[in-house]
Amino acid sequence: MVMEIVEPNTCVRGCCKSKTIPLHLLPSTYTLLSPIAKGSESVVYEAILNGKKVAVKKPILATSDDLDRFHKELQLLCKLDDLGIATLIAAHAKPPNYMFFFQFYESGDLSGKLHVQEWIPSLKEMLHISLKLAKSLQYLHNLGIVHRDVKPANVLASFSQLDRNLCPHLSDFGLAVYKKDLKHVSVENWRSSGKPTGGFHKKNMVGTLIYMAPEILRKDIQSEKSDVYSFGITINELFTGVVPYTDLRAEAQAHTVLEMNYSEQQLTAAVVSQGLRPVLAGSESGAPDSLAKLIQRCWDADPLNRPSFDDIIAELDPIMKHVCEGQEGKVLQEPSGLLTDLSSDVISNLQSYQEAVNWYVQGEQLSKDASSATDSNPRIWHDSSNGAAPYNPTLSSGSFATCGRRESMEDTHFLMPSMCRQKDVHLFGIFDGHRGAAAAEFSVRALPRFLQTLGSTLSPSDALTEAFMKTDIAFRDELIVQRNVKGTTKKNWHPGCCANAALIVENKLFVANAGDCRTILCRAGTAFPLTKDHTASCIEERERVIRAGGQVKWQVDNWRVGTAALQVTRSIGDDDLKPAVTAEPEIRETTLTSEDEYLVMASDGLWDVVSSEDVISIIRDTVKEPGMCSKRLATEAAERGSKDNITVIVVFLRPVSTAERIY
Repeated sequence: MVMEIVEPNTCVRGCCKSKTIPLHLLPSTYTLLSPIAKGSESVVYEAILNGKKVAVKKPILATSDDLDRFHKELQLLCKLDDLGIATLIAAHAKPPNYMFFFQFYESGDLSGKLHVQEWIPSLKEMLHISLKLAKSLQYLHNLGIVHRDVKPANVLASFSQLDRNLCPHLSDFGLAVYKKDLKHVSVENWRSSGKPTGGFHKKNMVGTLIYMAPEILRKDIQSEKSDVYSFGITINELFTGVVPYTDLRAEAQAHTVLEMNYSEQQLTAAVVSQGLRPVLAGSESGAPDSLAKLIQRCWDADPLNRPSFDDIIAELDPIMKHVCEGQEGKVLQEPSGLLTDLSSDVISNLQSYQEAVNWYVQGEQLSKDASSATDSNPRIWHDSSNGAAPYNPTLSSGSFATCGRRESMEDTHFLMPSMCRQKDVHLFGIFDGHRGAAAAEFSVRALPRFLQTLGSTLSPSDALTEAFMKTDIAFRDELIVQRNVKGTTKKNWHPGCCANAALIVENKLFVANAGDCRTILCRAGTAFPLTKDHTASCIEERERVIRAGGQVKWQVDNWRVGTAALQVTRSIGDDDLKPAVTAEPEIRETTLTSEDEYLVMASDGLWDVVSSEDVISIIRDTVKEPGMCSKRLATEAAERGSKDNITVIVVFLRPVSTAERIY
């Protein structure tokens, strides 16, 4: 994006200058749209600049120190010019608005792709991202700059136009500093900045807790090797797909970080003295032994033992070349008659057949095809009320999902605040798979797209119902297509999923449910259920199934449907039990008021062992950040012996006080 620069192109103080980046913009050239990320020190907006979509970081400037930090960050950003760094397009460096304008990266950040979109990268993709990120940090260190907050949430992603590889772009330089300005910080000169952050003070202990190097926790000397430590934690998370210290197979680690009963001293001891580290990426992730050893060296307790990024790149390059050459050779050696023999292989190995189909892609593509004739950005439910709503909630949301004690993960979920760029329309959903993950993986991409297509013509309730039904039909149709492609009927594979979606339009809340996921609303400190479990143990559901021609029998310990012995009576998929097991959801409409505090949506892995009242009590005693609350609830369910996958979404409906938040 080429922009006109008006001289003198400086900030209001005259300390920031650039020959290529405008530092003052006319109000008529840009429009801020909806927030897409919030933190303790800034808010990031989607915006339009000269007709192009951009991301705008607007810092919260409460003190003169905050204003000084803005100018230092702007000076640094004006000097950066690397493809692996988030591109600063412009800035507004004069009162009353101080803002950074960045290129908009459609794929979002790496953390969101891994843990919200549940993206599963190939070994080649993981190595490509690791190598590119290492080169970006090498570039910074060669300039004498330490980033000090390397983590997946600060790695933005875009697809290369040349080879369609996912390219990482390092962002958020609010904590970056020149190496020459790093000073020794000891216990004697440690002092509070007045901004407590989960027991830590931001003045010297910078970064994000689970990515912090031991020397920072010790209040010791910081250096560029602190970035190396954070890089090691980050790429290990990329290869494992697990948020650091949350792998429930290592319960002691989960408690150390997720339980808020731990003091600063206890947590510091776990990382510094006890050598606590995340579960290392193993062979099951595809990571070669040489990479695992490199990660361990990156997070070594002694900064002197950690490699430089020159060393890291020198080790990653041959690993990347070896993997690429191996994949190319594998393709060249495949016999042309493979497809003719595939049918017998698949029949003997159902698991390999299921893994061969990317159901996320199938769900997205089919729903995209179905909506291709419509406006790509429809105004959904724009005139849903007469005049302005008497009350509009202020939302913040977060989620956490874990495999729990199961061998495989069959839950999926999504968070879509400000859907279709409309600040008063928000959508959240959970899909709990059974008999395989295929239906859940398909639905998490298909249902939101169907809903967006229907939103311009139907009411919210009717659109939700139709979206559930269309997703069900599309999935069952695609299942037939895939079976035919594979040359087998696959009589014994009929995957399905329970589905739960919450749609907020201005001050109206619509909850659609099919199955046994649940949603509750906390109103004035009391839990109100917004869903009913659709199981064969419910007399009304049992009778409905029988009327539809289904069979319900008492088997072992409960009422179950058909020969599949399914407990739920409504779901997407389960084609062998249609139409008795319907995909039609029950809809509950609620008018939100100022008394409404938050929503909790979860798969039955939570509700099997945690009551609605317990959920309210746990959140009451947890730092009021939705992602952290979701983790606490899931961890509690695992502690109480939940034997299922656990997925939790927490949506706060009004702002919480700063003292209750953690960043």
